[in-house]
Formats: sequence, structure tokens, C-alpha cells
Amino acid sequence: MTDIDPDFDKSELVADVAALDDFNRNVVEEFRANGGKVGGPFEGGTLLLLHTTGAKSGQPRLSPLAYLDVGGRMLIVGSYAGAPKDPAWVHNLRADPKARIEVGTDAYDVTARELPAEERDAAYPKIIERAPVFAEYQAKTTRAIPLFELVRA
Repeated sequence: MTDIDPDFDKSELVADVAALDDFNRNVVEEFRANGGKVGGPFEGGTLLLLHTTGAKSGQPRLSPLAYLDVGGRMLIVGSYAGAPKDPAWVHNLRADPKARIEVGTDAYDVTARELPAEERDAAYPKIIERAPVFAEYQAKTTRAIPLFELVRA
């Protein structure tokens, strides 16, 4: 079970890029200061820091994300709180699947693999089982929320 506070409404942050950047920066600082543990809406959840390369800019990008272990696979969810578009990190991984993650106090390189539609559709109910908030996010959007498996490089 991944405990993401169901009363936390990240969709308000998605609409305000500066607020989202500030929120993410605070999560990253808390994550690093506490060996990968954070409080607030993500207390008790499994978080990682995803380092990607900007698809357009070529610049390093950092995104704190929830991850879930589904059948021994580390999966991340491109929900963007149910926004009509994918989060930037999804575009970055599609352009360059090589990334680096921080999990707890470990950091290592990974290759991201987007789950094809059939595999995604089979895995999404398992995601919802562990983190029901992702059902709400999917209900808010017409796009199929993408799932990525992160495999140690």
C-alpha cells in the first residue's frame, strides 16, 4: 500500500507552475534531508527522485514521484493529477529513456520502459489497489495515464 493522502489536491498545483516548482523543491529537500522519507501528503508513501534530461532544453530535470512495486517491478505513474496532458517527465523519458533515480539513500541509473497499452491496462488496476487516488486521476482525464517501468541500468 502506498499512502498518498486522498485529501491532497495536487491539481491546484498543476495549474500554477511556480507553485508546483516550489512544492517539488520542498519535497526534494525533505527527501534528501530524511533519507528518502517525507511527510505531508506523501507520509508513509514510496517516493523517488527522477532525474531526466529535458526533451526540448537538454537541461537536467528533477521530479519527485510516487512509485509502486507491482509484481517486483518499479512503476511510476504519469498522472499529473488527472490533467489533460502528460507531465513533462513523461515527454523527457519518451525522448530519452535513460534516467537516474534516488530511492532512500541510494542513487542509480535506470532505463525507463513505457508499458504498451495492453500491459498498462492490465497493471493499472493493481496501481489503484495500492493507491486509490490514481483512480480519481484517471477519471478526471480522457487520456490513458501512462505507466513506466524503471529498470536498473
